[in-house]
Amino acid sequence: MCDVLIVDDDFMVARAHERIVAQQSGFTVVGVAASGSDALAQIADKAPQLVLLDMYLPDMTGLDVIRRARAAGRDVDFLVLSAAREAEMVTAALQGGIVSYLLKPFKITELQSRLVGYAERRRLLGQSGDLSQSDLDQALGRASAWPGTATVFTLPKGLSKETAALAAAALAGSEPDLAASECAELLGLSRVVARKYLEYFVDSGQATVSLRYGQTGRPQRRYVWLAG
Repeated sequence: MCDVLIVDDDFMVARAHERIVAQQSGFTVVGVAASGSDALAQIADKAPQLVLLDMYLPDMTGLDVIRRARAAGRDVDFLVLSAAREAEMVTAALQGGIVSYLLKPFKITELQSRLVGYAERRRLLGQSGDLSQSDLDQALGRASAWPGTATVFTLPKGLSKETAALAAAALAGSEPDLAASECAELLGLSRVVARKYLEYFVDSGQATVSLRYGQTGRPQRRYVWLAG
């Protein structure tokens, strides 16, 4: 599990972000802070792995939070969610080592996609042994939107890149395989839509499918992600 701290002085926005994170597999919210000083105190006390950070806070900027956390030697990642779009602020945040910067307002699927990418990055960098170039490209965000491939695929009409990233991450993290109904439940999709994405992965060579026969009814199609 990845412990997440949410930092935003707008109560309703913070609650919305909390709901999105809570619904994401592998993540748990350990705290919500409405100021920079509270954020720093909770980082020290709760040691989250990831902080969802607004740049505009009542007592200091998000940049101050990042700098003070780094100066204190805190081992924490920051994902900025902010309306701040000034080049100087964005540049300073990037130099502070943030993992991503998402401008408000944004779609729920965009934050979900960032969280999926962060989880995959943690998985790649947390494994033992040497990393390949494709591993490094993927961890640094240079590969395609979904895990296991360094090739950018063209999605069929009606399928979105953000949902494809979520479906691919769900499939890649499944043990040992995944059915369309299970994928649909994980992502909040209909079974028909989930199956479209899974079948696309099969057609593009990123996954395989097999039939599992039960005691009654039609056989179930089970999908397996192919490591790339």
